[in-house]
Amino acid sequence: MGGGLDFVGGLRADGLPAALSDSVRLAAVASTGLLDTGPEEVFEDLASLAARVTGAGRAFVTLVDEERSFWKSCVGVKATDLAHRQNPVRESFCYFLVGLAGDAFIVGDAAADPRTREHPSVGPMNIGAWAGYPLMSPDKQVLGSFCVIDDTPRTWSQNDLMTLATLARSVSAEVHLRQSLSAAQKAQQVSADLAHSLQQGLLPPALRPVPGLDAAASYLPASASGHSGVEVGGDFYDLFHTTGDTYGAVLGDVCGKGVEAAKVTAMARYTVRADAGQSSTPALLLHRLNNAMLAQHSPRFLTAAYTTFRTTPVGVSGRIALAGHPPALIRRADGTVHQIGRHGTFLGALKQIHLTDVDYHLSPGDLLLLYSDGACEARPRPGTVGRDASCVFGEDELIAALTATHTLDATSTIGHLIDTLAAHHGGWASDDTALLALRVPPAT
Repeated sequence: MGGGLDFVGGLRADGLPAALSDSVRLAAVASTGLLDTGPEEVFEDLASLAARVTGAGRAFVTLVDEERSFWKSCVGVKATDLAHRQNPVRESFCYFLVGLAGDAFIVGDAAADPRTREHPSVGPMNIGAWAGYPLMSPDKQVLGSFCVIDDTPRTWSQNDLMTLATLARSVSAEVHLRQSLSAAQKAQQVSADLAHSLQQGLLPPALRPVPGLDAAASYLPASASGHSGVEVGGDFYDLFHTTGDTYGAVLGDVCGKGVEAAKVTAMARYTVRADAGQSSTPALLLHRLNNAMLAQHSPRFLTAAYTTFRTTPVGVSGRIALAGHPPALIRRADGTVHQIGRHGTFLGALKQIHLTDVDYHLSPGDLLLLYSDGACEARPRPGTVGRDASCVFGEDELIAALTATHTLDATSTIGHLIDTLAAHHGGWASDDTALLALRVPPAT
């Protein structure tokens, strides 16, 4: 059947090239995702161009598996049903290309050529002349063929063959591009899932219940932006028991994103928890965190707000310190809002830092809000029609939004702030946003 051709790898028991059954080649064919798929414009255009330039009546883009040749494109053949866009591999000239491991196969007179004159399709398919070039995978596996068929014998010109070779490379490049895009999309999804899992691991699965207190929190990652959209962010929060009747709450923001930021986030959160019982004030704890970051040569600095508090019969008594972080907000039961905390030095870069403890009191109906700068620096997506990208949702806007929630509990307050921010930036967050609300229920 091969007219004495020496096929790479020899022959199968049925006399066809053994390369047809090579598992690596078959995996490469399957990975194209083109088997048993309908016509597509790009392949139809390339096949039509080959038919026109060479003057041949038929042109094919063919994928070849172990038992059949599947025509992804078949110009000059009326075959709309997928079942009709294929034939058994022994009835196709394409197996020659597979057996020759990448060489072209050119026939001027199929009925007279000793390589093809006994081929079962020469008469039934009216093959006068055949010219084909292999479709190659990046690792040099033969996926199939790009070929033209003329009804009558002919001599293929050098221009014909150069054109076919170029178009075959174009088809191969299109297949490679699709595979690369698919692989990139899958890798991006894996990265996004991993980043999401890592981010969730850096946050408490649920806030610890504090008797006599209503608490809620939220973390919203920055919207995807180019290649960095799948990176884990550096915002974190926590609420935990320290010693006796005292509790602690922290909200921090590590500079940057990615693995290095995640390392610092994890170290900061767990250092705060570990040292909370040994630090008499929030400022002292943040000093200890700064020393720990310097000792571990932290690759990122962070800002943080840390508060300790205890519940009393008349509300909550607390103390807060800020390390380069936006001031906390206290929303009183009557809706008035004011800032609390004195600006201090950010952590992880300087040995000498300045931090200040500030006392506060929450009465029934009052709420304390800790937040990262994603809540006070929100901007619309650049280029959004009808939105000014320089229009920042700043601290004044955050205070106004919080004021409007004075009748709401902690969970509803967080929900309202999230909705307000989304309405401003149109669902595209320029930065990670963490929110933590602690509210004393109103007296009944």
